[in-house]
Amino acid sequence: MNWNELLLMRFELGLLAIILAILVFEIFASKKQKGSIIPFALILFTIHTLIGFLPLEDGSLFGGMFKSNTLLYYFKNVLNVGVLIILLQSADWLKEKIVQQNKATEFILLLLSSLLGMYYMISSGHFLMFYLGLELATLPVAALVAYETSKRESAEAGVKYILSSALASGTALFGISFLYATTGNLYFDVIATTLTASNLSVLGFILFFSGLAFKISLAPFHFWTADVYEGAPINVASYLSVISKGAAVIILVILLFTVLKPLLPFWSKIIYIVAIATMTIGNLFALRQQNMKRFLAFSSVAQAGFILLGMLSVDELGLATVLFFVTVYIFSNLGAFGVVQAISAKSGKENINDYEGLYRTNPKLSLLLMLALFSLAGIPPLAGFFGKFFLYAAAASKGYYVLVFIAVVNATISLYYYLLVIRAMFLRKNPDAIPHFNSKFYMKLGLVLSAIGILVAGLYSPLYEYIFAISTNFLN
Repeated sequence: MNWNELLLMRFELGLLAIILAILVFEIFASKKQKGSIIPFALILFTIHTLIGFLPLEDGSLFGGMFKSNTLLYYFKNVLNVGVLIILLQSADWLKEKIVQQNKATEFILLLLSSLLGMYYMISSGHFLMFYLGLELATLPVAALVAYETSKRESAEAGVKYILSSALASGTALFGISFLYATTGNLYFDVIATTLTASNLSVLGFILFFSGLAFKISLAPFHFWTADVYEGAPINVASYLSVISKGAAVIILVILLFTVLKPLLPFWSKIIYIVAIATMTIGNLFALRQQNMKRFLAFSSVAQAGFILLGMLSVDELGLATVLFFVTVYIFSNLGAFGVVQAISAKSGKENINDYEGLYRTNPKLSLLLMLALFSLAGIPPLAGFFGKFFLYAAAASKGYYVLVFIAVVNATISLYYYLLVIRAMFLRKNPDAIPHFNSKFYMKLGLVLSAIGILVAGLYSPLYEYIFAISTNFLN
């Protein structure tokens, strides 16, 4: 293996070097220096994120088990930016609460280890590599969900997540074994050319899809989402909502468009039904929520239903729209979760009613939350509008007009419950409103990056053109 081949794993090797550097720092740092791990990790990961934007050639390693191309490089960069924002939004929480418990380093290591697993998962060209990446991405998150050990809700959420994810992983692995039984191979390229629509392969797909549907919070595999988000630390809920879900969506759409394309007549019907169920259930349950974390949890369930519209296109337009929407969704949700975390850290309040009169005391936070929620709702000219418009166009291009109509109805419902939060902030008066406070530097920087992402993705149209170009190259 020469240097050029090693560079194909630049993201993975770079992140592994950061993990080892943080581990060495933890071993040799004195007790007074423990707090320095936060800026140290942020500097290293910022450098790693910037290096990721340098050009790199396409190729494969380990006999095709690991693949790298421009589309995967792009999405790994999106994941890096998302994780960097989460680290920035988590910095003050780590410094004020976790460093004194001597657990800040472990939090960062678990977060980055999970990201490393996602790298391997989305670059996999073999189901064994995929499954190893999936497990590496999942297991650290289970520890992160239960990280606030002093809270019973956090421990309960951790137990729910690890049990649910174990069942989902086992189900996906069972499905992979059926696909192996019908094709005699685990390489994606070989399966794509030998797979046929037999009863065993269809059953294998159902089991495999069910396992990934858990990661994406698709109905009826979404029941864990609200409870885990509510019990987990807000930054971990944010990570689950955007990074973990985004990686699972991308590998699913890649597999559907390439490896599992021979089963298209079958899985398109499943995607159709699951999309309607996920959008509708997510929206109806979001209407009833008062806790902001549960509110955003069901909002993310509904958004996952919208993503499935693009998967029905099965062409360059579908892949590009899914990739663009996930990019937009990451910035929008990080903005919303960031504001919720900033408010919770200062006041401990997490209910929608607590946000009444927020604009009069904290106008900047209110405006950013409004920006994020309007983007999630699909209000022009924000990025979320273009993301949903392209999804509608992708589904309509294949004649799914009824599904597009149902999606538009669900988008209208989602606008209503997003407006409930905005009404509380801007129109309601509250003599006991959350008092004015100033967020610290790291949190401000994380929120600003989220806002820039929402605006740039919506107003900078060449971004979609670039995504469409790399999607076309990937499928051809």
